[in-house]
Amino acid sequence: MTIENAAIHIVKPVSANVDNNAQPFRPGKSRFHFEPAEVMQHLEQRIIGQKQALNEIKKMLHVVKADFSSPDRPLSVTLMLGPTGVGKTETVRLIAEAIYGQADAFCRIDMNTLAQEHYAAAITGAPPGYVGSREGHSLFDETAIAGSHTRPGIVLFDELEKASTEVIRGLMNILDTGKLTLTAGTKTIDFRNCMIFMTSNIGAQAAQQYLDKLNLLPKKLQDLCLKRVPTQTIIEKVMFRKFDPEFLNRIDRTLHYQAVQADALPRLVEIELEKLNLRLKPQQRQITLSDAAKACFYLNHDIRFGARHLTRKIRTELEPLLAVHFLNHPNQNHLYIDLINQQLRVRDPA
Repeated sequence: MTIENAAIHIVKPVSANVDNNAQPFRPGKSRFHFEPAEVMQHLEQRIIGQKQALNEIKKMLHVVKADFSSPDRPLSVTLMLGPTGVGKTETVRLIAEAIYGQADAFCRIDMNTLAQEHYAAAITGAPPGYVGSREGHSLFDETAIAGSHTRPGIVLFDELEKASTEVIRGLMNILDTGKLTLTAGTKTIDFRNCMIFMTSNIGAQAAQQYLDKLNLLPKKLQDLCLKRVPTQTIIEKVMFRKFDPEFLNRIDRTLHYQAVQADALPRLVEIELEKLNLRLKPQQRQITLSDAAKACFYLNHDIRFGARHLTRKIRTELEPLLAVHFLNHPNQNHLYIDLINQQLRVRDPA
């Protein structure tokens, strides 16, 4: 039996177990150097329309910063639910960026690659007698998980519902005790200085079908139905059918991310254009879009695909136009994009 590592994406924190800038501990002062207010400011600039979820993240960060969490558990265990493209994974990336200065400075495990029961060994290690049992191999990178004395480790289990039941059960000891002893007994991985995040789309499709049916009713009746049976209830029913109560009982916070609404779309387009300009900056180039050009990316937006749909439209409709123009006019550094006859066109900056 061999263990595949395709599910894991790791960038080791800048300074993991040894922090050369660590200050001696002083009573009344947290050992963690990150500031929750700065992390939240970073999140609020990029995660749009998720105020309730971000409020829970804020509470969690303050508890971690205060540093009186149980010594026998992870610092926090957070499950983030919601449809695709609403900012669940991006939240973790932004927290890592605010704390470590790198958006990928965390251990990410893609649970959709662990759909078969025998992949449980990728989490808990190979049993005695199997290939890799003595070496104590698993998907986890201990350095990324451990963090440092002044910065917590960060682990993300992405798309949790796609993993097999046995794989999910293999996580229970981690959530409960903050430790994972590999099956062969050769190694114990410590998660007690770690913030654990999990994402899932579970129940999102059922919730959307529920909303689609409600849209056939008068507005007052819709509001009454949503008051009596909110979409959160629909999602939780599906979640309780999928996950064992023992597993759910080990989660500190369950956050519900909402579908991207129309009023958030203009700001999301602005964020994507800011990212594009950052990628152009090393080439000393910049683009500016007219309001009409920006609007073409979010008009007739399909709510089912969230912010990723906007990103995809910019990647497939705007970036090829820029690429051709920059290749044909290598000395032109500033482009102005307008919508002319329902087509994106390059114009000279005003």
